[in-house]
Amino acid sequence: MSKTYWVYILKCSDGSYYTGSTSDIESRISQHQIGDFPGYTRQRRPIKLVFSDYFNDVYEAISAERQIKGWTRAKKEALINGDFLLLKKLAKKKWKK
Repeated sequence: MSKTYWVYILKCSDGSYYTGSTSDIESRISQHQIGDFPGYTRQRRPIKLVFSDYFNDVYEAISAERQIKGWTRAKKEALINGDFLLLKKLAKKKWKK
């Protein structure tokens, strides 16, 4: 039986987003919610899970987490809303001539 790895986005009480990855999403969200997970979300509770996706390979999950962390707020919100056309549009680089 293969293990599942999750990438998730939390919306914090201040409106900011936190992106993470884990092999046990229910436990990790609980840790964030009660403040047992140190770092960014501890002072921004309560949090709400707004996006999650799973992978069968830990390296793919970590790669997706890093990629999403580098995105703009607009790209994260397009992903959260499932607006893949907008996400694709936002992903295109604008070149100045």
